[in-house]
Amino acid sequence: MSKIITLFLSTVVFMVFSFACGSDVKSETLKIAGIPDQNVSELTRRYSVFTDYLSDELGVDVEYLATTDYSATVTAFSQGDVHMAWFGGLTGVQARLAVPGSTAVAQRARDREFHSVFIYNKSVNIEDLQDLEGLAFAFGSESSTSGHLMPRHFLMLEDIDPETFFDGLPIFSGSHDKTWAMVQSGAVLAGALSEAVWEKAVSEGKVDASKVDVFYTTPSYFDYNWTLRADVDEIFGDGFSQKATSVIIELQDQELLDLFSAKEFVSSDNSNYSQIEDVARGIGIIK
Repeated sequence: MSKIITLFLSTVVFMVFSFACGSDVKSETLKIAGIPDQNVSELTRRYSVFTDYLSDELGVDVEYLATTDYSATVTAFSQGDVHMAWFGGLTGVQARLAVPGSTAVAQRARDREFHSVFIYNKSVNIEDLQDLEGLAFAFGSESSTSGHLMPRHFLMLEDIDPETFFDGLPIFSGSHDKTWAMVQSGAVLAGALSEAVWEKAVSEGKVDASKVDVFYTTPSYFDYNWTLRADVDEIFGDGFSQKATSVIIELQDQELLDLFSAKEFVSSDNSNYSQIEDVARGIGIIK
């Protein structure tokens, strides 16, 4: 056999072998997102580090898709533009209803007993929820669990109608950090937000304790979670959803965990958020 024929056959065999071996290799990019519950710089820092971690551990390219608001994050997930997202309790429920078979796979340990805090500007005297009557008040995003849904729920349990109780309709700030900033500045005199965001702002010295403080902490509820679309195994290969779940739960880098105000991630499942769904349906946010 001539050298040319031998070389040609070797090349063909190599190409066939390479194609066969590569046929199981998934080249798709894993797209992740998270509800924009804090300012852009905080989110950029969080996800630039987290995407690197996921890419190294999962062996795929990972890209963070920034979203403009909570509902846009749910929409991106439902349309398949995002494969995995960091949702609040409510947005997670909305996303999983939009994409049946999707699963809440992980949460922070603190998300099993999460709380909202009600804060006030110290220019007024507030000791309990009833003292909010006639004052300008702010929630966070309309789709926020800890910044709107559950605070509204607990107000209603006290026979407080947020549509008539305050000085005009409640304001929606858009995010937790904007809520405490508005209360601190006096733009509104009280508001409700995530306990985790509040504690982080206080610990970092951003909050002026002479101007603003907490006067009420809600009972606990389940909140934030990582949710995977139902089709990730089909896209990235069998077992990918379990691998991704394990990579999140096994995360031990405390600097990275701190970006999520977490000590650890633990396993979760959809049933944890049945209370959130029930409350949202009762209020009419979910039909």
